Amino acid sequence: MSKELTMDELLASSEIGGLNTGDVVEGLVTQIKKNEIWVDLGSRGIGVVMRREVGHGQTLEVGQTITVSVIDPEMEEGHALLSMKRAVKDRGWDELQRVVDANEIIEITAYDANRGGLLVELEGIRGFLPVSQLAAGHYPRVSGADKDEILQKLNALTNIPLRVRILDVSRKDNKLIFSEKEAVKDDMQARFSELKVGDVVEGIVTGVIDFGAFINVDGIEGLIHISEISWERVDNPRNYVKVGDTIKAKIIAIDRDRLSLSLKQMSEDPWLEQVKAFKVGDFVEGKVTRITPFGAFVQLSPSVEALVHVSEMSDDETVDPEKLFQLNEKKQFKVLDIDTENRKIALSLKEAKTKAKPATKKPAKASAKAEPKTEK
Repeated sequence: MSKELTMDELLASSEIGGLNTGDVVEGLVTQIKKNEIWVDLGSRGIGVVMRREVGHGQTLEVGQTITVSVIDPEMEEGHALLSMKRAVKDRGWDELQRVVDANEIIEITAYDANRGGLLVELEGIRGFLPVSQLAAGHYPRVSGADKDEILQKLNALTNIPLRVRILDVSRKDNKLIFSEKEAVKDDMQARFSELKVGDVVEGIVTGVIDFGAFINVDGIEGLIHISEISWERVDNPRNYVKVGDTIKAKIIAIDRDRLSLSLKQMSEDPWLEQVKAFKVGDFVEGKVTRITPFGAFVQLSPSVEALVHVSEMSDDETVDPEKLFQLNEKKQFKVLDIDTENRKIALSLKEAKTKAKPATKKPAKASAKAEPKTEK
């Protein structure tokens, strides 16, 4: 005779068991409310997922099958308390480690930003993309490291897809770090191999700062130093280029991960033409543009600048250039030397003064000689 089974024994022998804390199960979304999502777990009953336990950016629909983790198998109301975040997170670490092991390039979308970088959630796990790991085209180039301006540029990168590699992942330390630079590294090396010094490239100005301008050349970062912007003396790069401008420039050096570019070398050097107007021994007028302890720089024409060394300012060896000159004042100088190969001109102030002294005496002497003739 067969033994009769009790209800508890029947349930224990069934393939369908009860819920336990930590179980990962599937369920069907039956209702979506403002702060909660109700889930049908079949023979295991009904569960609820609070809105805060739904992963960032997750969109749900009634009738959708979702994976959840059990937080509490039976609340006082009789239903289970569930979490989508925990379920995804448990499986997420394994998936992220697989991505790292395979060295895969993946696509992410940042949901927020701070001054240090972009905040990302992937596979239910919060991660970070530091500013230093952004590719050249997205790096926030600002003057004076203005934190508010950096944050503004980083906010513009949220909610757009970025291709990255995982730089570091640690379930133990709850750490997930992304790198956009690593994702484009192979492409950059291939593009660098196609470029050489002297090539003319086209790019978009991504940042203008006090010492130059940054250019995005098909994903490669280029820098035009202030000295390579124009043949003229440049005090403010912003007067020559602006963010968003498309420009052509010449490659003058190729570093490991950056191009050194020149805008001025796209045209002939006007210095070579304008310097022809000056000869050694000429007395010229120039405007003082810079004063240093060793001398003063003098602009002779729009593109020609010369140096008056401190030794050519006065016979007084203790002369102080800052007391002798004022910025933007004009003075007479004598041309001592012209070095066209190195684009240098040497001037003398004291020899120009020496020349001026006899000139003031001549009229007086002529007048003195003329007086006796008048008396006769």
